[in-house]
Amino acid sequence: MIDLTLLREDPELVKRSQIARGESPDSVDDALAADRDRRAAITAFEELRAAQNAHGKRVAQALKDEKAALVAEAKELSEKVKAAQHAVAEAEAAADAALGVIENIVLEGVPSGGEENFVTLRTHGEIPEYDFEPLDHLALGEKLGAIDMERGTKVSGSRFYFLTGIGARLELALMTLALDRALQAGFTPMIPPTLVRPEVMRGTGFLGQHADEVYHLDKEDLYLVGTSEVPLAGYHMDEILDLERGAKRYAGWSTCYRSEAGSYGKDTRGIIRVHQFNKLEMFVYTDPADAEAEHERLVAMQEGMLKDLGLAYRLIDVAAGDLGSSAARKFDIEAWVPTQGAYRELTSTSNCTTYQARRLDTRFRPDGGKTQPVATLNGTLATTRWIVALLETHQRADGSVTVPEVLRPYLGGLEVMEPIA
Repeated sequence: MIDLTLLREDPELVKRSQIARGESPDSVDDALAADRDRRAAITAFEELRAAQNAHGKRVAQALKDEKAALVAEAKELSEKVKAAQHAVAEAEAAADAALGVIENIVLEGVPSGGEENFVTLRTHGEIPEYDFEPLDHLALGEKLGAIDMERGTKVSGSRFYFLTGIGARLELALMTLALDRALQAGFTPMIPPTLVRPEVMRGTGFLGQHADEVYHLDKEDLYLVGTSEVPLAGYHMDEILDLERGAKRYAGWSTCYRSEAGSYGKDTRGIIRVHQFNKLEMFVYTDPADAEAEHERLVAMQEGMLKDLGLAYRLIDVAAGDLGSSAARKFDIEAWVPTQGAYRELTSTSNCTTYQARRLDTRFRPDGGKTQPVATLNGTLATTRWIVALLETHQRADGSVTVPEVLRPYLGGLEVMEPIA
């Protein structure tokens, strides 16, 4: 939810943000009207309640021959109060719905437009070249005994897979390396639940335009998370945090689930776009004044990982129309995938400013004063998809793959992943 004071005092700013996202500015006028109706309904209710209380005192003090008429008036007034209370409930629900349409205010400098309108901020590394015909990650994974898509489909359906042998070890190595670096950076490790209540999923902004990508268990009314950002955002829901000693930083290791709705026919080969994967997600609660600096800090950690893994990549500033409802700014890092001749997303990191915290009522008390919403940020530090770029980038002519030096301690000193007999 955006700041109501900002909406009321500077609706044109909110409209510009909606337009930059490719959304209708009419939603701002609708939200303002619903907000006015809600406040009017509350005022009417409070006036009737005050009148009811005053009338109750008159009844208590009235003479016997006056009480009958006054009691009748009290009953009539009580019905009006009930009706006014019902009107408040309806107005609040309408206001919540109207405000829920308005997405987070994009930060200054975020490029306008859709998915294709990103801005490249920098690139790193040389595009790998080979004196042989490179194999894609699935062919390599099958040679190494690392990926079994056929049996994954047999057991669970399309877009499922088994990581086997060195594939399972490689993912654990990646995730453990990331966890070690998160620990060194002061993050608290977390293994969160992967099923959450509707209010948590809604509060993080995942039940908006991307709701069809989320798995829902109807019987339990619980949602499977597509990132541990969701349970970590809910971890301090309805709390006032002590940030006097700095930001609260968590690193959540979890399995993630996405229905991949709308991706029919896209990336059907291999493990680029799948229904289940593992991820180590950084999540930060901080003073809003420090949020942009924290954003840069998360990006630096991601870049450090990819550099040490020997991957060529580019860092992009995601356009407003591709941000998602909660993010005010998002940086993606895309690694070069040789057989696709293209950069593909490996990490995202988003500054959600106070949007999620307002919805989840997570606050802090700056300088001991009035409570204010915190800022929340999130960013990927390792995930299953990284195996795609690692295998393809470091492959050799015989189908073996060189293990990046930084991963070798996590694989018992293994320097080369060899094809199985």
